[in-house]
Amino acid sequence: MASDEGMTTARVDSWIWSVRLTKTRSAAAAACRAGHVRVNGERVKPAHGVRPGDEVRLRHAGQERIVVVTRLVRKRVGAPVAVECYVDNSPPAPPREGIAVIAVRDRGAGRPTKRDRRELDQLRGRLGTDPDPDDRL
Repeated sequence: MASDEGMTTARVDSWIWSVRLTKTRSAAAAACRAGHVRVNGERVKPAHGVRPGDEVRLRHAGQERIVVVTRLVRKRVGAPVAVECYVDNSPPAPPREGIAVIAVRDRGAGRPTKRDRRELDQLRGRLGTDPDPDDRL
C-alpha cells in the first residue's frame, strides 16, 4: 500500500502531488516557493513536513483549496484513495454566471472606436466621463 504506518511526516510538495492537488511535483514545489502554500497559516518551503491534522491551504488556478491532512502517502495514488487522505474544507467555486464576461474582438477588426470603448467600459462596470453626451443639454 502507498501509506506507511510508521511515517510521521511527509514533505508538503510531495504530499500535495501525491493526493492530486497539483498535476506535477515540480508544480507543487513551485507553488511552495511562490508562497501559495500555507500549512497551519504559515508559508512553507517545499521540504516542510506535514502531519495528520495539519491544515494545508493551496492557491491554485485562481482558487483556494483548504484541506486537512488525514493520512500521509509517499507515492502518487489513485483518485479514490487520494480523496480519503484529506478532508476538503474549500469554499464552493463561484457560479458560472458570476464570472465576468471577457469581451473578444474579431481578429483583424482593427482598433476599437470610441463608441466601442464606451460599451466595453459599461460592460466592465466602469463609469466613463459621460456615457451619453446628449444628456448634458
